[in-house]
Amino acid sequence: MTAEAAVAVPALVIFTLSLVWALMSSAAQIQCVDAARAGARAAARSEPITTVLAAAKAAAPEGARVAVEREGDFWRVRVESPAPGPDGLGITLSAEAAAHAEDALVGAEPVPAGAKGALQ
Repeated sequence: MTAEAAVAVPALVIFTLSLVWALMSSAAQIQCVDAARAGARAAARSEPITTVLAAAKAAAPEGARVAVEREGDFWRVRVESPAPGPDGLGITLSAEAAAHAEDALVGAEPVPAGAKGALQ
């Protein structure tokens, strides 16, 4: 009985820790998606790049990198973050969102293609 417990208990602990890590990583991935969407919405409203970066950074997990780029009539926002845990266990979480620029819809002078911004 003791030998089985000596093998089973550490296996259960490792399994439980793996489940907790997976849950935390899933939550961080959802934060990356939300941050990319928030940034894309702000960019589509023709907010200044600093405001777009701040909106995305506010919703992103701690330590995330945010990049904003204009491609034609679309704004693209990419958020990357290390997975939670010791050194992120070598996994990088990322999400990207795109939104049609409002200035392209109403015929205003468009922001030049290739306009970029980034926040570390």
